[in-house]
Amino acid sequence: MEFKNIILEKEAGTATLTINRVKALNALNKDTLMEIKEAVENVQDDKGIDVLIITGAGNKAFVAGADISYMLNINAMEGREFGLLGQKVMRLLETMDKPVIAAINGFCLGGGCELAMACDFRISSEKGKFGQPEVGLGVTPGFGGTQRLPRIVGTGMAKQLLYTGDMIDAYEALRIGLVNYVVPSENLMDEVKNIAGKITARGQVAVRFCKVAVNEGIQTDIDRAMTVEADLFGICFATEDQKEGMKAFVEKRKPGFTGK
Repeated sequence: MEFKNIILEKEAGTATLTINRVKALNALNKDTLMEIKEAVENVQDDKGIDVLIITGAGNKAFVAGADISYMLNINAMEGREFGLLGQKVMRLLETMDKPVIAAINGFCLGGGCELAMACDFRISSEKGKFGQPEVGLGVTPGFGGTQRLPRIVGTGMAKQLLYTGDMIDAYEALRIGLVNYVVPSENLMDEVKNIAGKITARGQVAVRFCKVAVNEGIQTDIDRAMTVEADLFGICFATEDQKEGMKAFVEKRKPGFTGK
């Protein structure tokens, strides 16, 4: 598998997808979105991979946004199609059954912020810069920003960021709940890989069911959400991982999960 705009690496149960358009600050054009889609599908199908990390190449940007030079001369229909492609890729990432962590190492703006928000959670270096600046270009966010940002940081803060197009630093992103941690730049990937390692050591059926329960439950009322949780909780008791995990606990040893 050969990519021109991204790098996909796999090691010890973890895949790392790096957006690799350094000169364009890793901006998302149509080809890059299609490559991300292909890589996500590859990781989804790889039984040896339990966690996906997404980051940006270089030391300036995670993803600085969608590629403005590409968008400059497209018409309304082409703009809608580009937005739908971005939404499809973000939704594919969001709904894959494996956890996805964004490792943010610089500018995380527009389409980049939307890409990060489609991940399960976000860890930022001190250099992280966040925002949805699209209104300054005369457009709305198109890859899900108007929908995911309010769900993550709340309606009021999201509307302020969307309406003003303001850029915030990593510590403000931490304060409003957009990122989980802020770490020194040189420690970013070590920290993210450490978290990924903790996840891969757990029972993977349960981890993936947790993702399903959160994603489905947050979209519905609490009573239906509780039913979703109860169903998934019950199914866990039909797995080898549940038997091994509880047996290991009783025997005071580390479990040897198989993901079955």
